[in-house]
Amino acid sequence: MRSTKMTEGLEKAPHRSLLYALGLTREEIRRPLVGVVNAANEVVPGHIHLDRIAEAVKAGVRMAGGTPLEFPVIAVCDGLAMNHEGMRFSLPSREIIADSIEIMATAHAFDALVFIPNCDKSVPGMLMAMLRLNIPSILISGGPMMAGTHAPHQRQRADLITVFEGVGKVKSGLMSEEQLEELTESACPGCGSCAGMFTANSMNCLSETIGLALPGNGTTPAVTAARIRLAKHAGMRVMDLLAKDLKPRDIVTPEAVQNAVAVDMALGCSTNTVLHLPAIFREAGLPLTLDIFDEVSRKTPNLCKLSPAGVHHIQDLHMAGGIPAVMAELSKKGCIHQEVLTVTGKSVGENLRDLKAAIADPEVIRPLDNPYSPQGGIAILKGNIAPLGAVVKQSAVAPEMLCRDVRARVFNSEEEAMQAILAGSIVKNDAVVICYEGPRGGPGMREMLSPTAAITGMGLGKDVALLTDGRFSGGTNGAAIGHISPEAADGGPIGLVREGDSIHIDIPHRVLELRVSPEVLAQRQASHTPVQKTVSSGFLRRYAAQVSSAATGAAYK
Repeated sequence: MRSTKMTEGLEKAPHRSLLYALGLTREEIRRPLVGVVNAANEVVPGHIHLDRIAEAVKAGVRMAGGTPLEFPVIAVCDGLAMNHEGMRFSLPSREIIADSIEIMATAHAFDALVFIPNCDKSVPGMLMAMLRLNIPSILISGGPMMAGTHAPHQRQRADLITVFEGVGKVKSGLMSEEQLEELTESACPGCGSCAGMFTANSMNCLSETIGLALPGNGTTPAVTAARIRLAKHAGMRVMDLLAKDLKPRDIVTPEAVQNAVAVDMALGCSTNTVLHLPAIFREAGLPLTLDIFDEVSRKTPNLCKLSPAGVHHIQDLHMAGGIPAVMAELSKKGCIHQEVLTVTGKSVGENLRDLKAAIADPEVIRPLDNPYSPQGGIAILKGNIAPLGAVVKQSAVAPEMLCRDVRARVFNSEEEAMQAILAGSIVKNDAVVICYEGPRGGPGMREMLSPTAAITGMGLGKDVALLTDGRFSGGTNGAAIGHISPEAADGGPIGLVREGDSIHIDIPHRVLELRVSPEVLAQRQASHTPVQKTVSSGFLRRYAAQVSSAATGAAYK
């Protein structure tokens, strides 16, 4: 066992003394030491209850003969960090989470690890650490929040995105401030990751798909006893993984990568998965390019339209059969590699057969013969604005915006764009172009839910596009085209767009084109100097110096 580096031998007597200082007995020190990575805090609603999950995990570890030792990790709430300087720190926190876990797990020689994330960057950060360390491991998330309501004692469902869009409705006179405040108190009813197919739930569902979390991890609601039981099983399962020496890289193969992208497309997950999955699989030496995303999207049907793309929420997906039902349906088309191993110790196919996985509600999970779309939820666009690619959640785009010519309204920050949107300066057929918000130029590649939600809330979602080298929330809907690469700070063509330029958007044909001649573009390029922002944070300056392109996952170089 790895832990014998700390526990056995004459020269390790001082180490044992420190372990005894923790209150451990000789018997506990002789058992496998299992690190329990807990992202609990009192800031993030999705993490407020993770101590209960951790206690259940530790009970499971002890039942199976291990000694659990818990340690913490940070987590940022993207919703609370939105639309101010705090959002610059969210994506960079992914790398800090992965690095800090590597430090703790290596310095203390754990035999196995159980990862407990839930929201935003904690899930990809932990998966990156899991694959980097490659010791027996399992992930158990905190689970999704239940959907809320528009006001107390009402039945009409709401979630966090309803509140974001409410800001635009107030500005356009469609809602009063008093109604908005009632909505804020009832839209998010308690603990868990926000109730739609936003980034957190996308990544929790895909953790299950990849095989690094147990079936049910992505959809079992946070408030249920079933979530506690699942956590106990995760603690027991990690001991079996240790006994069999089954490691994350034994599970995460090229076929597992393809499974993840196929389910991503079928569910209509957050566009942030296009950042996180390449960074995660890179830790296992497995390439995942934008071209692979697009190739899989073209042949994978979109079977679900969960909020923000539709009216259903994660609790509905769970009752309809969850991720196993989606995978079972995709298997009928040959989109799923059933031979891939999982943390159950069995293959994907064996899991699906044991669970008798099948669609229980065809309104929530469409069958193959009645998909929402024959193609997946995410599309990769290319053109002279985005030579290396751009990302759009096509399943959440109104039909009117799938193919359209729009007029560029150019801004060099989210704040400038938001001011113009709320002032009513953006009109039908405009494209809000926000530059210098990429990984390096931001720095930090801020998530811009506020501008897109304001556009939707003001009734412009079917007539206005938003283009940026930054990124969008999983809660974004509409023609929100992000991750435009190369970014403006690297001299990318998005920085050459001028006020009033015509831009052609053709999502079905994967085209994003600035209607300007090559000669004019060359002239602009010759006289162009990218904007260099003054960055006061030493951490963000270091991040900007190390981060790679959004086209490769915005991982460190």
